Amino acid sequence: MRIVAALGGNALLQRGEPPEAGIQEAHVVAAVRALAPLAAGHDLVITHGNGPQVGMLALESAHDPAISKPYPFDVLGAQTQGMIGYWLVQALHNALPGRPVTCLISRTLVSPDDPAFADPSKFVGPVYGEEQARALAASGHWVIRRDGARWRRVVPSPEPAGLPDLPAIRVLLATGAIVVCAGGGGVPVVIRDGVARGVEAVVDKDLTASLLARELGADALLLLTDVTAVQDGYGTPQARPIRRATAAELRQREFPAGSMGPKVEAVCRFVEATGKLAAIGRLADAQALLAGQAGTLITGPAMSGRAAGPGARRIPGE
Repeated sequence: MRIVAALGGNALLQRGEPPEAGIQEAHVVAAVRALAPLAAGHDLVITHGNGPQVGMLALESAHDPAISKPYPFDVLGAQTQGMIGYWLVQALHNALPGRPVTCLISRTLVSPDDPAFADPSKFVGPVYGEEQARALAASGHWVIRRDGARWRRVVPSPEPAGLPDLPAIRVLLATGAIVVCAGGGGVPVVIRDGVARGVEAVVDKDLTASLLARELGADALLLLTDVTAVQDGYGTPQARPIRRATAAELRQREFPAGSMGPKVEAVCRFVEATGKLAAIGRLADAQALLAGQAGTLITGPAMSGRAAGPGARRIPGE
């Protein structure tokens, strides 16, 4: 079986924690403990978020007196791929001695005409109170939006349209290696007049993971986060976990655009294109997600009649 597992940003840095290397490395070690069982007998491709890390690097770059202008987000994205990829490779090597593991700094093709460039929506960096966020936005020419009770910087998040480094990923998988790639959604590039150039954006890592899983012919796509399951009626007293649903049923519901919405869209695209298994749930439950025993399982119509397991809640009308 070939599995694509996408780690949420909480796998590296939980909300409110300082972005120190030791804290993030400890989270990576914990993440790898959950992922290691998936590698037994399976091809495993790992991708990850980078919102807190790329935001931190952007702040550092903006305040560096040695440079005349901040580093662009494509370069910062590549830097986070190297940093986070190194931590993951190191932890996987220690957890699975003898299994080849590699990280590929990889790019994601986006359209230069994507409307997302005119409507920034991807959260990056730390959270702030409203007054501080507005001051930072004014001084740094940021766009900010509310993120729960706090405020964060947002940047353009264009649709992933292609994976230029897919042939290299296939070669690495053919050697039996665990491959870490497309971190942070991949370094966003456009092609103009036959020349590839980086752009100021951060691609949604879940949508890229979905595209990666489809292109690699994956048997399962796991979106690993800090929530136990997708909720029906999120944010209301009637909120309840959805344990099993088809893609069509999920598309009938609305989910928060800045968090669960892209995840639901990502799994729906994968299931609709392949008819195979996708799941959303806690990183610690990774193995149980694959077995359909935790989280939210998203299936094609042919699988929807199977038992949902103890305590499961199905979407009305299923």
